[in-house]
Amino acid sequence: MFNKLSLKIGLLFFLFIFAIEIFVYFTLYTSIANERIEEVMNNLLARANTHSAVLEGNFDPSTLEHVTIMESESDYAVIITNAKGDIIIHSDPMEREMLEVISHTDYEEVPTVGKVVEQRWKEKEYIAVDSPITFDETHHGHVFMFAETSNVKSIVNHLSGQFALIGIITILVTIITIFILSRFITLPLLKMKEATEQLSKGKNKVELHTERNDELGELASSIKRLSNDLERLKNNRNEFLASISHELRTPLTYIKGYADIISKQEITAEERKDYIAIIREETVDLTALIKSLFDLAKMDENKFIIHRKNVDLRQLLQTIEERVSPVLQEKNIRFSLTCPSNIQANIDPDRIQQVLLNILDNARKHTPEGKLISLEVAKNDSEIIITIADQGEGIPKEDIPYLFERLYRVEKSRSREKGGSGLGLAIAKEIIESHGGTIEIESEQGTGTTVIIYLKRGESNGESSFNR
Repeated sequence: MFNKLSLKIGLLFFLFIFAIEIFVYFTLYTSIANERIEEVMNNLLARANTHSAVLEGNFDPSTLEHVTIMESESDYAVIITNAKGDIIIHSDPMEREMLEVISHTDYEEVPTVGKVVEQRWKEKEYIAVDSPITFDETHHGHVFMFAETSNVKSIVNHLSGQFALIGIITILVTIITIFILSRFITLPLLKMKEATEQLSKGKNKVELHTERNDELGELASSIKRLSNDLERLKNNRNEFLASISHELRTPLTYIKGYADIISKQEITAEERKDYIAIIREETVDLTALIKSLFDLAKMDENKFIIHRKNVDLRQLLQTIEERVSPVLQEKNIRFSLTCPSNIQANIDPDRIQQVLLNILDNARKHTPEGKLISLEVAKNDSEIIITIADQGEGIPKEDIPYLFERLYRVEKSRSREKGGSGLGLAIAKEIIESHGGTIEIESEQGTGTTVIIYLKRGESNGESSFNR
């Protein structure tokens, strides 16, 4: 139970809000309580000042008696003394605390407007004020007013009760509000948890609400994208198995079939020669496929080594042109090579040649007769830019983002004429990135495809391993 996120969030919110409420209520309660106590004392002092003002005009026995009689009917007690502190008259029986207040009063320091001489309402039974009686600029006496602290304590207790009630109501409302909010926050998380559990069970199609514009909405979108990626990877894996099975089975079938035919005695020497040539061709294709798989395995294990050296790029491209020209001429495809002289590239020539031959072979497969394939090289201060463009059928836009993924094929039929193994571009991307470069593909259906390779210029020689 205590491991539930909603409970943890709710408890955290409650402690935080509860601390704020305690601080606010304590501050408010202290302020209001002090104001009420000060109000009681000010009223008591004002009452004493009223009596002293009356006595300043008529300081005689009848007025003194009138004041004491009036206060004897009230909740207060009055004691009137002379200037030296001797008691002249009082309205109520005098208690020990009253006499202590009178005896401890410094009559020389009492201001003409009076003052509170006892305000310790928590410790004493009475609070007291002293208002001097002054006429002809001489002190003639003092009016001491006493009020029982039980009245003050009653006011404070009543105020405490009200605050306690309001506090309980506030805490209950806070708990309910936090519970609702925590459920509101954690409900999407619970749905995401269920979605991830489905993903772990292989159910890659999950439905989540991604309309929120906050972090939870972003998380839901990420899980949804992960779900789609996993579904696509699952499909790619199945396609990989089917593709590799097909690519391996086809040449092996040819090799076995023609080997069986060759073993027969009735075939002619010319037929045996043709069949051996077919077996050799299928063996070459099978060897190339297995080599591609081994290259990818090395890349995954960070054992793919790049042997860099300074290479005359134009000379390398002319070598490639000599290799591809006969194949392109068979299909009546024109080839154009443009490369400035004296471009030195710090590359592994065998690997870059592998990349370019793969791209040119893809262009050949998808370019109609009579069209053009061009290879152009340019440079700037920091990069060498190799552009290979064809006038072929183009690639659908939805396929372009996945072209460099392993075993992804635009040609789903796995035609031996047009559909490769789906490994060439993946290997090409890894090789270019191992050189510190990038490779991009731009294509439009019906117009053609352009592959752009960016290689960093450099002069250092040596080896480097490929690290992901």
